[in-house]
This record gives sequence, C-alpha cells and structure tokens, in this order.
Amino acid sequence: MGAGHGHGHGASAPRSRRATMASLAVLVPVAVVTLAALLWLWPDGRPELDGAQPSAVERLTGTVTGVTLKRCPAAPEGAPRPDPATCGTATVKLGEGRDAGRDVTLRLPGGPGAQRFAPGDGVILLRDADGAHQISDHDRSTPLWLFGVAFAVAVIAFGRWRGVTALIGLAVTFVLLLTFVIPGILEGRPPMLVAIVGAAAIMLTVLYLTHGFSLPTSMAVLGTLASLALTGALSYAALGLARLNGITDDSALTLGMSLSIDTQGLLLAGIIIGALGVLDDVTVTQAVTVAELAHANPSYGFARLYQAASRIGRAHIASVINTIILAYAGASLPLLLLFSIGEQPLGQVLTTPVIAQEIVRSVAGTLGLIAAVPITTALAALAATRRGEGPADASSRHRAGHGEPASRHRSGPEEPASHHRSGPGEPASTRRGSPVEPRAAQAPREDFFAPHPFQERDALPGPEDETRRAPERPARHRRRAST
Repeated sequence: MGAGHGHGHGASAPRSRRATMASLAVLVPVAVVTLAALLWLWPDGRPELDGAQPSAVERLTGTVTGVTLKRCPAAPEGAPRPDPATCGTATVKLGEGRDAGRDVTLRLPGGPGAQRFAPGDGVILLRDADGAHQISDHDRSTPLWLFGVAFAVAVIAFGRWRGVTALIGLAVTFVLLLTFVIPGILEGRPPMLVAIVGAAAIMLTVLYLTHGFSLPTSMAVLGTLASLALTGALSYAALGLARLNGITDDSALTLGMSLSIDTQGLLLAGIIIGALGVLDDVTVTQAVTVAELAHANPSYGFARLYQAASRIGRAHIASVINTIILAYAGASLPLLLLFSIGEQPLGQVLTTPVIAQEIVRSVAGTLGLIAAVPITTALAALAATRRGEGPADASSRHRAGHGEPASRHRSGPEEPASHHRSGPGEPASTRRGSPVEPRAAQAPREDFFAPHPFQERDALPGPEDETRRAPERPARHRRRAST
C-alpha cells in the first residue's frame, strides 16, 4: 500500500510544479511590467479646466424643521402644471458652516421633477458668495451608509473569511479607480493605456487577494488577461469600422474640449474596465470547476476535463449574455423611451451614435466573455494533466516503465496483490470495500459527453463510486449459508 501511495502522488507533484513554474514565467513579467507602468503613469496632481475660475458656491447640510405650502402660481399656457407639494417655503436648520444651528426660511424648489420635502428630512444647501442659501437636494448619506453596512454584513455572513477578502478587494478596486485611472485620464494620459494598466493592476491584486495564491487562480488570471486583450482589440476595430468618436453627450464634449481628452480612447477605456468585471467572474468559475473535476476524478485526462468544464461554461455564458443585454437596456431605458416617442424606424435608431456605441460595447464585451471560457478551461485542464493523460494513466505508465505490474506496488514485495487484498484462497473481490479494476484501465465511454448536460449518462462518477458496490459473496460462503 505504501508503494502505491507514493507513486500516486509522485506523478502529480512534478506535474503541478511544472504547471506552477510555467504560469509564473508568464505572470511575473506581467506583474513587473504592470508595476512599472503604474509608477510611470501615476498622476501628478489634479488638473484644472481651461479658463475655469474657483467656485464661490459652498455646499452645506441641514435639516428641515417645517414646511409651509402655498398656492402655486398659474402656469403659462402649454406648460405643465406644477406639483402643489413643491410650492411654498421650508424652514431649515443649518448643520454646518459658520452659521451652524441657525434657522433659515427658504423657498421650495419648483419645476418639473422637483423634490418633495417634509419635516425631518436632511437636505443639501448651496450658499453663494453673498450668503444666500438655496435648497439643492436631499441628503442621502445616511441611507447609503446603512445600505453599505447591510451589504458588508451580508457578504461576510455568507462568505465568511472569503467575504472579508472580497470586501478588501472591492476597496482596492475603488482606490485604484479613484487615485489612478480617473486622475490619470484627466491629466491627459492615453485613456486606453491607463485603463489597461489599471485593469491589470486590479486583476492581479484582487483575484489573488480574494481567491488565494493557487494554480487555479493563476489560470484564471491568465485567462482574464488573454480575454481582456481580445476584447480591447475587437473594440478598437469595431469603433474604427463604425466611425464612433465617443462623443454622444455634453459631458464627453466638455471633457474633449476643456481637457483635450481623447474621447474615443475614453470609450475604449470604459469598455475594458467594464469587461473586466464580468470576465473575472467567468474565468474564476471555469478554473475552479476544472480543479474540482480533476480532484474528484483523477483518471480524467485533458479531453474529459475540457469537455466537462466547457458544458458548465456554456450554461454560464448563456445566462450572462442575457444579463449583459438587460443591464444595457435598463441603463438606457429613458433614452429608448425618447426614441420610441419619436417614432423613428428601428434601423435609424440603431445607427445613432448613442445606440451604436452601446451595441459595440455590448458585442465586444460578449465576444471576449465567450472567448474566456475555452481559453481559461484549456489552460486549467492543461495545468491539471500532462499531454492529455490523467494521473492514473501517468502512474500506470510509470510503473510499466520499471518492468513491474501495478498490482505489485499495491501489495507487499513477497505476496501477490490478491493475497494482500483478501485472505489466502479467496479472490480479490471478497474483501469488503475492495475496488474493482481502476477506472484508468477501462476504455472510455463514447457517449459520456452527450448533447444534453442533464441526462443521466452525463454524470461525473469518480473512481470511489466503484468501491461503493457491495462485493459478490464467493461460492463457498454461499454453500455454508445454505447448510
């Protein structure tokens, strides 16, 4: 037994070390280049808009202590009628500033879409250089903090330590976005280059921080890198073919004119950063799936691992694609309603810059997502096997090379394997729980990977399933029982 145990692990350990060294040979240079680019592109300071003057408006907080409603003035002909709940004045107690604690009476904001205010509401006030105050909006800091705490508690309660590391990774993502990506683009750095470096830094930090330093995580990182590069190349080609420059609203136009930012590069940067959030989900799932399949079924070679994990990946992609389309549709719903009111033909609507930009963004991201499944699955299956052989195949080949049958390694040096498993004069099958012939020696079933993933023959049995069958009682035991 000891000999067999040693050979079983000795074949997989060098294979695992080789896979680890191969992944490090790629990941270490990538990490070094990412760190060097991060330091080179790190922003120097906050840029100022051309010709912009310092703002004289001060932002304050306060609490509504009373509301007095009045009759709304008559609206001009053809204009929408104002909401009666927005006509009147509000008494607000200032919460900060040099006049903190003082009550001021202010007119309620009016017009279409104006907010309603009630006593006890927290509000945001704007004070100009003359000391005049104006109600701007609701103060939402308290409910947002409560939602944030509830989110963190739910993540930690379900994920435990993994949830804690996920929250730390989320914090790292926010820090890199707010301190490197956004300021770097505002300072005039190439947006696409900043996005690539920022995405690589986020991926290398967050994936290892959340999932640990392991071979499946390294395969997920490599798969994400390859898929992200493909997404960037497809996006660049699609924007050039569609003649999109990234200017679809006033904000992009202002950035392009005031800060001389490459708006097309800004659009590419948004596609890359947005794709990263979906790609790492798929790549980690595929890498972990292959690792679990290889652990549960040591006899599986490259082909079986790849095909079994690809089935899971296809089911995942089918649901994620619908999620992406619905997410874009939900974000652009007001715009879609405006196009619907205009009664424009569908072809004209789809070719407008705003919609065409979203189509390119979603299609490029989806193509990268689809490519992530076979790329990551192949890398993970290659790391778990050697030249398409399972561990049992490699172990049997290793024993055959020494001129000994595999059974001699499972038994003692002086007795045959059948005597070691059972007793003298008894066949090997009489030993309770004795395994049958190893699964690696059996011919693979041709119908294992059937078209439908939920058929009974598509189950993934492991070698230990054979040991659960009750051994057949030998003939001489049955004769004793009958007498």
